[in-house]
Amino acid sequence: MALYITDECINCDVCEPECPNEAIYMGEEIYEINPDLCTECIGHYDEPQCVEVCPVDCIPKDPEHEETEEQLMGKYEKLTA
Repeated sequence: MALYITDECINCDVCEPECPNEAIYMGEEIYEINPDLCTECIGHYDEPQCVEVCPVDCIPKDPEHEETEEQLMGKYEKLTA
């Protein structure tokens, strides 16, 4: 399951540089996550780094992009090939 950023985002700029897949970008009003690039840091770290550094806890799992750990690992492998 990819992650997404809710409208509680305060644009503090700490999540974007932490993403190893460069999935986080500035949207029209708040940061957003490209679900095609988000692997929840599987393959890179044990925990999603954006979630670890977010001061307002506004990065939950995206129910519209459900993926298994195996699917996320496959996405990681394609992105790092």
